[in-house]
Amino acid sequence: MKQLEQEIKRRRTFAIISHPDAGKTTLTEKFLLYGGAIALAGSVKGKKTAKHAVSDWMEIEKQRGISVTSSVMQFQYKNYCINILDTPGHQDFSEDTYRTLMAADSAVMVIDASKGVENQTRKLFKVCVMRHIPIFTFINKMDRESRNPFDLLEQIEQELGIQTYPVNWPIGCGKEFKGVFDREKRHILSFEANNGQHEVKATEVDLHSPELDGLIGTENRNTLLEDVELLDGASDAFDLKAVQEGRLSPVFFGSALTNFGVEPFLERFLELTPPPLPRYAGGQEIDPYDENFSAFVFKIQANMNKAHRDRITFLRICSGKFERDMEVLHVQGNKKMRLSQPQQIMAQEREIINEAYAGDIIGVFDPGIFSIGDTVCSPGKRFEFEGIPTFAPEHFARIRHKDTMKRKQFVKGTTQIAQEGAIQIFHEPFSGMEEVIVGVVGVLQFEVFEHRMKNEYNVDIIREGLPYQYIRWVSKSPVPVQELHLSSDTKIVQDFHDNYLLIFTSEWNIRWALEKNDGLELAEFHKE
Repeated sequence: MKQLEQEIKRRRTFAIISHPDAGKTTLTEKFLLYGGAIALAGSVKGKKTAKHAVSDWMEIEKQRGISVTSSVMQFQYKNYCINILDTPGHQDFSEDTYRTLMAADSAVMVIDASKGVENQTRKLFKVCVMRHIPIFTFINKMDRESRNPFDLLEQIEQELGIQTYPVNWPIGCGKEFKGVFDREKRHILSFEANNGQHEVKATEVDLHSPELDGLIGTENRNTLLEDVELLDGASDAFDLKAVQEGRLSPVFFGSALTNFGVEPFLERFLELTPPPLPRYAGGQEIDPYDENFSAFVFKIQANMNKAHRDRITFLRICSGKFERDMEVLHVQGNKKMRLSQPQQIMAQEREIINEAYAGDIIGVFDPGIFSIGDTVCSPGKRFEFEGIPTFAPEHFARIRHKDTMKRKQFVKGTTQIAQEGAIQIFHEPFSGMEEVIVGVVGVLQFEVFEHRMKNEYNVDIIREGLPYQYIRWVSKSPVPVQELHLSSDTKIVQDFHDNYLLIFTSEWNIRWALEKNDGLELAEFHKE
């Protein structure tokens, strides 16, 4: 038991979230550099070279230089075993991103110092708040011209509704970015550029040291002294409980590209962020230190290895220890099984593992039996983790196959990709039409869907955009759904679990439906 407890206590499992181009993938790579997991950071933007970011593996990602699917990476740093869930930041991200946050115990929010809080950050932040998980903020790109740090903090507080606590404070920005002041240790970390290599030369100097002027310049020193006085007078004391409940975000400033401030951030973050948190199953708390193994499915990815046409299911371990070839119960399928080829995945690199602990993410070969949200546990302990919500898609299209002879492949492809959660598929229950309506969270998913249907299932599709922007699950209806009073541009659809939904072109139509149908209840999220 002692070893189990020690192993679980050193686990840290977190997601990195941001708007596109805020530098999230670069920050992830720098973490991997510090952990010795990679020897060279591959620039994401360097499309002309053969270096692609370690965490991007899908062909379409390499072509575009962006992260489309969520990657999972594990590495060791000092005495910690770290699982990073790298989520897509692209504005055309998918529901996969939301689900990945369900597997994390905390989140690192990366914000561009010149742009501040952006649209995608708001959406991802909402999901973190829904789960009350700790959120740490890294204000990146201080090596470029940036907004006033006080304005950035104010914007985070106003737009995201969370209090902030600057753990360090930047000295200058752009070419004048000289380092950061550590508020707890009361000293300055002055950085020297080192071509983005693993180690950045950092000099620690006391705030009142005579050599400070020579390091950061008199003007920077005077500004810093004023800022520190203002911070100490105006900001609340640091409250770890508020951080752990997701009400206060510790804020760090730095530059992932030049490595300025990355290692101090990583070290402080690992101290403050919690080890694996308990999960809930039917109102019962599942303790991570319980010796019985349990896990849930948060991601399914088909065809990661084109040569094998495989399907990998990603499990977040919630309690106990996993051992290769152990017998487990798949609760939803009510079936005992052995999880074959358990793997840890570093983007495309895979390693067969013999053991893993609560907090770890493992990939297992899936013959097609798992669904998102399924529970796997020790055979003697039967329970179901609370389901992962299905998030409302915002873009819709009607799709059909060009070649009528390929109906079978079309059905297989749409069903499998929908099971992974990248798209949602619907049909019109009372129309007699065979066409499928696809809903996605971000429009890039349509392209990914077409690309995969053609390359993995050999099916060309015809896609016709639909004007709908809002979808609601019908949680309660006063009459049979087909008898509801609805505006002409509202459509009734069913998902593949046969739940009824309404899709609308505007918020006005949603209000109209609720006003005209007394007793109708609609939901924005849905749990199976």
